[in-house]
Amino acid sequence: MAQSEKATFTAFDITTLIAPGAVLTCVSDQFDFTEGPTADADGVVFFTDQPNNKIWRYGTDGSLSVFMEQAGRSNGMYFDPDGNLVTCADEKNEIWSISPQGEVTVLMTDHEGSRLNGPNDLWVDAQGNIYFTDPFYERKYWWHGGPDVFGEYLYFLPKGATQPQVIDKAYEKPNGIIGTPDGKQLYVADIGADKTYRYDINPDASLSNRQLFVEQGSDGMILDERGNLYLTGGDGVTIYSSTGEKIAQIPVDEEWTGNICFADVDQRTLFITASKSIYTLKMNVAGAKRP
Repeated sequence: MAQSEKATFTAFDITTLIAPGAVLTCVSDQFDFTEGPTADADGVVFFTDQPNNKIWRYGTDGSLSVFMEQAGRSNGMYFDPDGNLVTCADEKNEIWSISPQGEVTVLMTDHEGSRLNGPNDLWVDAQGNIYFTDPFYERKYWWHGGPDVFGEYLYFLPKGATQPQVIDKAYEKPNGIIGTPDGKQLYVADIGADKTYRYDINPDASLSNRQLFVEQGSDGMILDERGNLYLTGGDGVTIYSSTGEKIAQIPVDEEWTGNICFADVDQRTLFITASKSIYTLKMNVAGAKRP
């Protein structure tokens, strides 16, 4: 396993984002495909090795341990306001809530009686409402042959509800998603069309004012405390300002950079899932404060 590599940044780089002398560190390359990183209130990261059906835990002391076996082929994940880990359980196209003790509650199984394509990524607001994307990526472990829902949409699952609502059908293949800490804006990537959109979130949790944010899609995404948006994909991590200006590029020497979050006690460590590996990078900025 390569211990570390220098993070080389493009001319777009704003040096105040990255800690002086920062080194992109490969923590481990023992996985098959890493995804879904999210940090709890203490800065501990939970992420998935989806082909091996496990959720892993990366402690603030650098320790690695398995949090859950038979994890529903979980993909994108996010913590709800009560500290439960909400996951896109791709094995049966469900959404799960996993308690800190590992107890599973299935929140959603279908839409109007039809199995979804495969919930991929999600964001949970301060009230516990869930916004999630549902692209179709056929999995080797599925017993079924094709989709029941003939469209790849953005959905909303109100807190306590079991039936999601379609809130935007105008996507080729929606994927990465994140909301702002104040709950006023939502970013959603269309990885199929290579675009990322921004919405206003209304007081009733509905969306309005859909606008093209940047001409780049993303597998996963995160916001920092300055409102900068971090996108992932084949070129590593690309950072955009809140006005859509490209300000930095963090190359990751892997076939695919799947997802990203801020970690550690001070939320100033970038945690990156990339193919068979996980990486960290020390930052000068913290992640956006979670709701």
